Amino acid sequence: MGEPKASKDGDRKVGRRALLIGGTVAAAGSAVLARDELARLWWRAPGVEKPRKEGEVDYTGARWVAASDANWRRADRPDDYGIDMVVVHVTQGSFDSAVRAFQDPGHKAAAHYIVRQDGHVTQMIRELDVAYHAGNRDYNERSVGIEHEGFVDRPQDLTDEMYEASARLTARICARYDIPVDREHIIGHVEVPGTDHTDPGRHWDWDKYMRLIRRARTTPA
Repeated sequence: MGEPKASKDGDRKVGRRALLIGGTVAAAGSAVLARDELARLWWRAPGVEKPRKEGEVDYTGARWVAASDANWRRADRPDDYGIDMVVVHVTQGSFDSAVRAFQDPGHKAAAHYIVRQDGHVTQMIRELDVAYHAGNRDYNERSVGIEHEGFVDRPQDLTDEMYEASARLTARICARYDIPVDREHIIGHVEVPGTDHTDPGRHWDWDKYMRLIRRARTTPA
């Protein structure tokens, strides 16, 4: 769980691709690139904000508990950043301790969802926003993060109720963004480049989890 430094997820700056480089890029092409960059950054303009309803969730049945806004950044996904991945985490603590951490502005990290051992799902960050959960800016921008209550060295923490609830959640996320249900697109935190985390750990049953996700994809929501 978590990400050591928020600096990896600082606000995106207008890149050089929006400028003429060496006089080789045509003015028309530059205008298109600049317009594209502005479209990605529109939400940073003063007084401009995508309409949102307080307490609204992306997954039916989830309970909304807001994370500190220091632990995520506003975006307009998938319009500005495409979503093509789900990252699986384990909290290394209780559900309540994870909620407290994600509400702490000093923590500088949070995931979109937490799944409790009894299968209860809490959403703390909207999917359209970038959560600081993976320890890698690119992966944060393109993924949805799901925490699971427990410890990586305690297989008894990984309950059937948790697996099933998380699988249903991941299946809906994959359907929403047309994410392939495979291990290239549904990964553990340990698989994120540059991370120093080991979750979800060796006791996480990937075969079981992927089987449940595929089954959930064929079951009406």
